Amino acid sequence: MVDHSTSCKVSIAPMMDWTDRHCRYFMRLLSPSVFLYTEMVTAAAIHHGDAEKLLRYDESEHPIAVQLGGSDPALMAAAARRAAEFGYDEININVGCPSDRVQSGQFGACLMSQPQIVADCVAAMQAAVDVPVTVKTRIGIDDLDSDEFLYRFVETVSSAGCGKFVVHARIAILDGLSPKENRTVPPLNYDRVFRLKATHPDIQVVLNGGVTEIDHVDLLLKHVDGVMIGRQAYHHPYFLAELEHHLHPAWELPERRAVIKQMLPYIEKELAQGERLGRMTRHMVGLFAGVPGARSWRQYISEHAYREGAGVEVIRAALDAIPVAA
Repeated sequence: MVDHSTSCKVSIAPMMDWTDRHCRYFMRLLSPSVFLYTEMVTAAAIHHGDAEKLLRYDESEHPIAVQLGGSDPALMAAAARRAAEFGYDEININVGCPSDRVQSGQFGACLMSQPQIVADCVAAMQAAVDVPVTVKTRIGIDDLDSDEFLYRFVETVSSAGCGKFVVHARIAILDGLSPKENRTVPPLNYDRVFRLKATHPDIQVVLNGGVTEIDHVDLLLKHVDGVMIGRQAYHHPYFLAELEHHLHPAWELPERRAVIKQMLPYIEKELAQGERLGRMTRHMVGLFAGVPGARSWRQYISEHAYREGAGVEVIRAALDAIPVAA
């Protein structure tokens, strides 16, 4: 099996309520090489709920990682084993989410203060699966905001077998800031992530946070092994295609309309299986951002895609509302 976690320079962040399987299918059309991540799925949900529904994805999404949330090594190992049966290329542990709900479940960013628990989860999961087990974390939490704290966390967890850390270059404020504020209010500290890589050359370090420009990706890749992109890729999805073309010039940059037409067979298949149109088109409204007709596309989709019985004719009509030059 190809270890995609070391071969992909760019990845898409796991984003709750956003990076579902429809979003990922769409993003794969825009970037053949990007490493995709699921939304976070809790180990408990896989154990008690509908694992088939939670872990389902399209084969075209490879390379793809599932992100798991939890802190019980046995439960995390069982969830990892189940995910590996579905064929995921990587199992990622969430040690970065700052929400109250996640904290009450004793996982997410609060686990940074308990690195041995994370290490125990890594060890149990590594023993259960043959694919890489990785960790997504912050650079610190609350007043634990130092290189030494981050290094101690990484060294403890890496000693259990984790060779890749995705690091959101902000601390998490667990008491006083909302999850949304935690994505923007704590200042970015890229230098700490650069120093982590420089002092731990044997560990793969992927930087996440605030990346919106192609030139910025190039700059960051001089210091770290990979770059993870979040909201920029969701709100401006064509950025993914432009970045793919920049990194792999032999890949021809597709027209936006062509990408939409590539989506239609997938959408028709999903509609036939009972999915609602708006569940898929909500990820596509930003495709024309920055070009003439973007507002017309966005408005038409938003007004018509959620109506009972809406089908692909809505998408075709939305395309017709855009000037041809777009």
